[in-house]
Amino acid sequence: QVHLVESGGGLVQAGGSLRLSCAASGSINRIDAMAWYRQAPGNQRELVAIITANGSTNYGISVKGRFTISRDNAKNTVYLQINSLKPEDTADYYCNLVRHDMDYWGKGTLVTVSS
Repeated sequence: QVHLVESGGGLVQAGGSLRLSCAASGSINRIDAMAWYRQAPGNQRELVAIITANGSTNYGISVKGRFTISRDNAKNTVYLQINSLKPEDTADYYCNLVRHDMDYWGKGTLVTVSS
């Protein structure tokens, strides 16, 4: 079993910053990748950022240059630093873990950006 808990969401003004955290627990050895997705009302869930087991990162086009994914292996935690927030970044942000070709999800944390 894998358990993911996101935190760090909230209400922020446009141009501001947030850091989201995702703490993983359970059977988390040999992780293939961890990622952040987001879903705005009426939209499909989209990939925001991913970090693989070897540390490679990749980002969605709309967030490249503003978002940074990182991890602390000692704390089993993945972070998403979000800068220069825009109202269109408003969404539920979900942590994802891929292990042995299985996907695990957290319950999400809401980010609301006011203009």
